[in-house]
Amino acid sequence: MRRCWVAMLWIGASHGAVTTGAELEQAERNYQQLCQQCHGVNRIGGAGPALLPQSLGRIKPSEIRQVIENGRPASQMAAFGALLEPAQIDALALYLQRPPAVAPNWNEEDIRQSHRVLVDVATLPDHPQHRADPLNLFVVVEAGDHHVAVVDGDRFEVLARFASHFAVHGGPKFSPDGRFVYLASRDGWISLYDLHNLKLIAEVRAGLNTRNLAVSKDGRWVLVGNSLPGNLAVLDARDLSLVKTIATLGSDGQASRVSAVYTAAPRNSFIVALKDVEEVWELSTGPNPDFLPRRIKVQDHLDDFSFSPDYRQLLATSRKAQGGQVIDLDSGQVVTDISLPGMPHLGSGTYWQRDGRWVFATPNISKGLVSVIDINTWKVIRQIPTLGPGFFLRSHANSRYAWTDVFFAAGNDAIHLIDKQTLEIAHTLRPMPGKTAAHVEFTHDGRYLLLSIWDTDGALIVYDSNTLKEIKRLPMNKPSGKYNVGNKIEFAEGTSH
Repeated sequence: MRRCWVAMLWIGASHGAVTTGAELEQAERNYQQLCQQCHGVNRIGGAGPALLPQSLGRIKPSEIRQVIENGRPASQMAAFGALLEPAQIDALALYLQRPPAVAPNWNEEDIRQSHRVLVDVATLPDHPQHRADPLNLFVVVEAGDHHVAVVDGDRFEVLARFASHFAVHGGPKFSPDGRFVYLASRDGWISLYDLHNLKLIAEVRAGLNTRNLAVSKDGRWVLVGNSLPGNLAVLDARDLSLVKTIATLGSDGQASRVSAVYTAAPRNSFIVALKDVEEVWELSTGPNPDFLPRRIKVQDHLDDFSFSPDYRQLLATSRKAQGGQVIDLDSGQVVTDISLPGMPHLGSGTYWQRDGRWVFATPNISKGLVSVIDINTWKVIRQIPTLGPGFFLRSHANSRYAWTDVFFAAGNDAIHLIDKQTLEIAHTLRPMPGKTAAHVEFTHDGRYLLLSIWDTDGALIVYDSNTLKEIKRLPMNKPSGKYNVGNKIEFAEGTSH
């Protein structure tokens, strides 16, 4: 079997300058000889992930060189250092960042051809085949070797571990009863996994570059938002078969990529943010839906968003407003802009009640700040300085703290605990000095929480959420996100939706 780049990482830039056409032509020949069989003639992927500019944009040159030269352990990605000169590796890295000669396309027939049902659900028991509480399971993404672990949230033991597609992204989503979990990869693969029986049920490739997915309130539909091609794919949640695709065209006909899709359960709808046109879409998921979008005009291109607790309003990232834009979903009107410095990561913010009033807090990916907003007035009531820019913020109704990382700081081994009433940093922990600490998720009852150490020699660290005593460490390969079934299906306060 030829060498496959199954575990290829993101590419940001080549290691060195490549200036000649001859070098790029040689890089194309090297791709055809060494990579094409696994990654496709047009680099759209196959046995290995897609190698397109839309998919490759998040890793340092030194990291991609290490993968090309040394390969990836426990995968089919072989080392090419003995076959390619350093300059050839540079040229190959640059070649992969350039658009392919033939523009990639992925249509409805391609989606249907990619669909495969691995197990007939009707043949499986409809109750858990393990002794764990089905509402206190965690689904954990291990980014280091592209696997997913299922963890018992009472005993803190791994029940199952299975290989995922390249770079699971956007957060797994669950069926309303918590039995099934739906996973989306960066290069468009959607997977359906049965948590009762610990079996992979079905897969389909819904696009070439996918942002995320959402599951309807009634559990009948899965909506996938794609950047390439720019569209939405509606899937049958029972087996991931394609229902239809929806071209994401603005009212003026302009094509757009999708920024994010989420379920607004109280509204029985999906909400879609478009990246290239100034519109938000609402798609009803009620009885016999036609999935025709209700178009809401906004005043900016929106990257990501969060909901108010009653799901009547949308708080979205807005560059023009230098922060956030609040949109009333009932009236379709922009309520106000919120001036926030830097780049607030609103999709990772969270709500809680303080003195009987709802507040919303958001980390910031370019400044060492957590911004706290009163959602009755949509005014910033506190800017909490942190040790550096952060990515995630999580809490639980039964926890006195909101936990936030400093993911983009030089010293990103720290995690802050913010007192939700005083809005002060009460504690700063360094669970594994020198290793990135990020992304917290609480058990269903909020008594414990799991924290990720983002390293190939990493771990999930279990804490008592009140005493902050460490309970257990589970070694893992760069665990990134982890998601508690009960918290997710109940859209619990403090977790991401």
